Amino acid sequence: MSLSSHYTIRTYRPEDLPRLQEITADTFGAVSIDNNMEQRFGAFGVGDWKTRKVAAIAEDCRLQPDGVFVVETQEGIVVGYVTTRLSTVSRIGWIPNLAVDKEHQGQGLGRALLEHALSFFRAQGMEVAKIETLEQNPVGQNLYPSLGFEEVARQVHYAMRLK
Repeated sequence: MSLSSHYTIRTYRPEDLPRLQEITADTFGAVSIDNNMEQRFGAFGVGDWKTRKVAAIAEDCRLQPDGVFVVETQEGIVVGYVTTRLSTVSRIGWIPNLAVDKEHQGQGLGRALLEHALSFFRAQGMEVAKIETLEQNPVGQNLYPSLGFEEVARQVHYAMRLK
């Protein structure tokens, strides 16, 4: 699938971070482990799940800025992103986060960002790509296999209140 002429993908720039965090806060609620825990146990830690998730995006951008890619409109508005990490030891390229603004979903932007990340992995000499999703994320469960990803394991997350 090719990207519509209305959008382009480019490498992350530090000034993109606030927009990436805004997209994250608006889109990850239904697929956030921390949000699941807050719903079960109530508030914990500093801020809420959004605070922690947007901090994780900042960390992705800090750790592998050349492996963060954004999709933007012709007008230069960032409407989605994918973050990546490279392991030169295992030769695994990992995709920690992918998000597309709700108003731009359903147009193939997530797929295009993933394909871009996979090309980046190949160019960097990675041998395997991995991505994770929650059972409650039907989009990921359909999209990832359609790109060639295969389920290799399931992980169960447990949590408990310590007070």
